[in-house]
Amino acid sequence: MRTPLLLASYALAYSGAVIGYLPLLSLLLPLKVERIAGAARLDVLTACMVAGAVVASASNILFGWLSDRAVARGRGRRGWLAAGGAMTAASYATLALAQEPVAIVVAVVLFQAAINALLAPLLAMMAEEVPDDRKGVAGGLLALAAPVAAAVSAGLVAAGGAGEAAQLAVVAALALLCQLPLLTLRARPLAAAPPAGAVPLLRRDLAIAWAARLLVQAAGNAQSFYLLYYFSSIVAGASSAALAPRVGSLLTLAFAAALPVAMLLGRWSDRSGRRKPFLFAAALGGAAGLALMARAGDWNAGAAGFALYAVGSATFLALHAGFAMQLLPNPAHRGRDLGLLNLANTLPALAGPLLTWWLATPDDFGAVMAALSALTLIGGVLMLLVRGRA
Repeated sequence: MRTPLLLASYALAYSGAVIGYLPLLSLLLPLKVERIAGAARLDVLTACMVAGAVVASASNILFGWLSDRAVARGRGRRGWLAAGGAMTAASYATLALAQEPVAIVVAVVLFQAAINALLAPLLAMMAEEVPDDRKGVAGGLLALAAPVAAAVSAGLVAAGGAGEAAQLAVVAALALLCQLPLLTLRARPLAAAPPAGAVPLLRRDLAIAWAARLLVQAAGNAQSFYLLYYFSSIVAGASSAALAPRVGSLLTLAFAAALPVAMLLGRWSDRSGRRKPFLFAAALGGAAGLALMARAGDWNAGAAGFALYAVGSATFLALHAGFAMQLLPNPAHRGRDLGLLNLANTLPALAGPLLTWWLATPDDFGAVMAALSALTLIGGVLMLLVRGRA
């Protein structure tokens, strides 16, 4: 009975973490930046993302290491998970108060430190408490987080009259509430150290898997941060504020479509013992969606491309999470090693915005979408080069 309960609690907690950042980064922050910066919105949002990515990279490693130390001293990771949730809620107050470009950048930096204090112990707990033969299902369940968070995003922008402070307060409260079931569940680590001879191979495979996720995530970060501006560029005469509810609904539907695909492929990969073909197929679908977005000239074509991209990308990232956890070389340093692996999530938050800033204009995102399509496809090919796991 414990494994289903653990999987459900973990999926809810991870959904709460994604609620903690997706509505903010995909819709609420771009809208706020546009209100504050106007025509300079692309520059200010890029500054937020780049500065935030640097802090997120360091914070995830730091808090992962601190949770490792807590485990070594017999205290477990749940204390750090609770602290990260409290820090995230507090950071939203800073975001609400920021009303100048510099203040927005500082608030995003504080937020990124806080949300990674929550994410670092959470991911390490999955690695050490979920059995390897259920990690495919666990990874598939991670795909639940995106549609839930996107639905929150859509609801918030649809109820824009509630005001910015109320919107941010709702996000913070939901992110905290979702952590409670996992916090009350007693830790029962399962894993043992791998054989010494397997470590060099695991490290090589982990490096390849890291590079593959980095390339796929570069597209993911650019999509998350600039999707609203992308649709503004292809829908003639529509403002970002007017498009925000439609984009929120699109996010919800696209990520919801990814959930059954990720669950099915995750379970299939558990049973077959082969994960690489599924990862490659998911990356191929994501690359095709981005290629369609690059050529889109209206809402319908852009939305269809994004939906295909979202299903492929969300499935890849969900399955990759469980796959990479099986490659960790040292159980004593899971939090730290997952923090290093998380650089494949945070470094693209540098690369994606900088690539967008270089290749895109407020009126044309075609070139950057084509480049991101190529990176996603290369990431899928790299997964086929992993030799240590099927």
